[in-house]
Amino acid sequence: MLRRLFDESSYTVVFTGAGMSTEAGLPDFRSASTGLWNNIDPMELASTDAMYNNREAFIDFYRYRVESLRACTPHKGHEILAKWGREGKVKSIITQNVDGFHHLAGSESVAELHGTLRTCHCNDCRRRYPIDNFMELGTSCECCGFLRPSVVLFGEELPEDAFIQAEREAKKADLFVAIGSSLTVSPANLFPQIAKQAGAKLVIINIEKTGLDHLADLIITNEKIGSILQQLE
Repeated sequence: MLRRLFDESSYTVVFTGAGMSTEAGLPDFRSASTGLWNNIDPMELASTDAMYNNREAFIDFYRYRVESLRACTPHKGHEILAKWGREGKVKSIITQNVDGFHHLAGSESVAELHGTLRTCHCNDCRRRYPIDNFMELGTSCECCGFLRPSVVLFGEELPEDAFIQAEREAKKADLFVAIGSSLTVSPANLFPQIAKQAGAKLVIINIEKTGLDHLADLIITNEKIGSILQQLE
């Protein structure tokens, strides 16, 4: 049925969550509680409060996350989605992930709802730099402001341009495929609902049940994402 839905679709939009990244070997952010982070809730460090009031721990935490990211690469599923993008089978990707793997695999139309760990920017003047600056060159901008990773912290709103792009694509979709997301984080989980309300078929591929399964036209569980996409390819 999934192949038929893809074949019949003229505007397919893919939405990806943490499950897409964990198959590449990247630790799930919400369970990043090993090593340095034993007994520490990572969500307490990924916040504006930590950035302003617990800066040393904030810096250590995000340097740890970037080092974890550098040890991983996009998997076959990322590459297949990028190929489908070049072929016009997938019009765009909306992602909750901050690893930048869709871009690295070659996808071009990607709305990164939660930002990216591939760059950093000044929290004051907003100038953007490669993440290497945050990792190796210190955390001071030329304006003397604080350099921080270009991710959305708890306490911040989603980037307006990514939100608008995602909303536009969700409304245009006639097939919306949510991959590797529990669909519990708001407002990101609004986009499958927007697509469904606009008339799209909704497919949910996730290792476990999600909060939007009742809206889905097709649900696939307990299968690896890369394997499912390779079967379609």
